[in-house]
Amino acid sequence: MPQPREADRANADRAELLFDKQTANQPDNRADPSSDNRANNSYVIRDGRFTPAQRRAFTDLWPRYGLIDTLDGDRPVPDLLQAAAFAPHRPLFVDIGFGMGDALAAQAESEPTVDFIGVEVHRPGIGRVMHCAEQLGLVNLKVVRGDAVQVLREGVADGVLAGVQVFFPDPWPKKKHHKRRLINAQTVALIARKLTAGGLLHLATDWLPYAEAMAETLAQVPHFAPVESPPRVTTKYQSRGERLGHTITDLAFRRTGDCRDD
Repeated sequence: MPQPREADRANADRAELLFDKQTANQPDNRADPSSDNRANNSYVIRDGRFTPAQRRAFTDLWPRYGLIDTLDGDRPVPDLLQAAAFAPHRPLFVDIGFGMGDALAAQAESEPTVDFIGVEVHRPGIGRVMHCAEQLGLVNLKVVRGDAVQVLREGVADGVLAGVQVFFPDPWPKKKHHKRRLINAQTVALIARKLTAGGLLHLATDWLPYAEAMAETLAQVPHFAPVESPPRVTTKYQSRGERLGHTITDLAFRRTGDCRDD
């Protein structure tokens, strides 16, 4: 007979499998369509459980790690590289949709000579990642709360990013919702403008049809060449997907040429 902890985990996994089966044709817990008020956003605002510790971190640590909250009326988006005030002449990565942020904080800790700006809409995750940054003493991580497309378009100059990473974005599996997927031709073209020559675009998903759509989109956008995916930190959504038997797909591409050649 399983020990109590093993039984609890087995029951949790069975419940999660049942939930996944019931919601196979709906956006998963990365989104809540009932709360959406902008039909073509790739995200919806759903803070869920906002713990007192996360709330305190969001409030107390924002002056140290936060750059701008575009969802709280802050306009216009500043030049994020200048606002971040990182050390000069260091590679800069933008992480779009970092979730609870544990993986992003771990990556920033393991790559101290690389700077990171994380973009997320959910306050619990922002509070969590800022708490992690403080605990780890990170000086190479800043965060933005807002629409990633707007942030890239208005807050990042062309040709300055060493990399953009988008790990486990909402797959929007229903066909009528495909227009809401973040990785589309327009977003990829925008990312291409922001990357330096040789800059990296690293994508990951646990939804195979979305992976196939990503690959098709990148094949049609100029200035990207497929490369082997670099190693990365395992995220919460990856662990969840693996427990549910989903196929994890990583896709990586290098920016060819210079944005001035576009």
